[in-house]
Amino acid sequence: MRKEHKRELIGNEGMVILDTIRRLNRRNAVDHLLKLLRKTHPADIAWTFRHLSPSERQSVFNIIAQTDLVGEFISELDESIMLELVSDLTPQYMVAIIKEMDKDDAADLLEALPEEMVNQIRKLMGKADREEVDALLRYDPDTAGGLMSPDFMALDAEMTVGDAIKKIQERSEEKETSFYLYITHGDERQLAGVLSLRELLLHPPYRQLKSIMNPHAISVATATPQSEVAHIVSQYNFLAVPVVDSSYKLVGIVTVDDVIDVIREEATEEFLQMAGVGKDQEILFKPVLANAAARGPWLFATLMGGVAAAFIVTFFQDELAKVLALAAFMPVVAGMGGNIGTQSSTLVVRGLATGRVNLHHIFRVVFKEMRVGMLLGVGYGAFLGLLATLGYAEPKLLGLVVGFAILLVMSLAAAMGALIPLILRRLNVDAAVATGPFITTTMDIIGVSSYFLIAKFLLGL
Repeated sequence: MRKEHKRELIGNEGMVILDTIRRLNRRNAVDHLLKLLRKTHPADIAWTFRHLSPSERQSVFNIIAQTDLVGEFISELDESIMLELVSDLTPQYMVAIIKEMDKDDAADLLEALPEEMVNQIRKLMGKADREEVDALLRYDPDTAGGLMSPDFMALDAEMTVGDAIKKIQERSEEKETSFYLYITHGDERQLAGVLSLRELLLHPPYRQLKSIMNPHAISVATATPQSEVAHIVSQYNFLAVPVVDSSYKLVGIVTVDDVIDVIREEATEEFLQMAGVGKDQEILFKPVLANAAARGPWLFATLMGGVAAAFIVTFFQDELAKVLALAAFMPVVAGMGGNIGTQSSTLVVRGLATGRVNLHHIFRVVFKEMRVGMLLGVGYGAFLGLLATLGYAEPKLLGLVVGFAILLVMSLAAAMGALIPLILRRLNVDAAVATGPFITTTMDIIGVSSYFLIAKFLLGL
């Protein structure tokens, strides 16, 4: 998206801006507040809105709504806050805002609004704007088609360098970016190649673009998942990537700023899922009941794991009664297994997301993690075994029990933490949902069971 350059907030300046906005708003100093808002980047104003109360947000937004900042500001807002602010705006005013927005941002806005409001807005939009936005809304928002901007610089392959420079000078303000010039051929505007602006300026004005372009332009299809688009842009360090339809017609570009948003969103979703709180990035802004509902099922799974572990302890209650010292090390054994299992699963899930883990080498990855678990298990097992021996005179083999239990549990946990996400990904199930509470709960059960079985065998209980 093309944005007017403004200085972005650095360090603690954000809190200073937030306090200043609150103070000016309380004093109803509209002119001073307006000057401050115009000097501040819209993304930073949107950040301050997360910390304002609903009444403060509405009051400040009423001032922003009277300026030309409103379209870019709305596109920077968290979705829940945006819906809260625009709910009272008239369709006529929303049409005026959308007209000034980049088309990809306008499509994102309409995607988030209630259907009834969208229908009213579409009726009032101009035909050209409506058709352009509708063309973007046809695509899944999580694909290249949903991310792309239709405002890009495309030049015909038969055009000369001189004519191309003249066209760029005339139309560059209307387009998303001119760093890459996409070359097309034929009436269907099929993608033929790519040319950087720098390369264009190095050639004489009479030379045709088809003779100087790079014919091997890397492109994505409209249905390409956004994660794959992000991978291509990050791997090749592109500033933008062209999007083509089924006939190889150039229909848009995905720019690096949108890809950065995708990477951030997908990483956030993974971390949320791994923590067992679903994948809604705006869970912090949800009401208490909705927040609890998203987290409850995962906590129930953890609860059931704890209940299962309690039954296991009850099953070995006779052995525990004979050697009460066993109880002292149960939390350590279970905790070490759960933690290293979560570490392994986190590494594998992130490796899968970034392409650093290959599904064809499942056993290699699992075996490596198991060896890491064994190495750490030897170190921590020896340490805890020594503590158990020094701390408890009886039974004499308690240190050996604790040491072996730590070694076994950490080895198994590391292997399982790596194996489960890999199996789920092979089955086309989101690997992130298997981690966090699931791994921890599983290892609690396995850890406690292994601990008592080793004690029963070595101590002859």
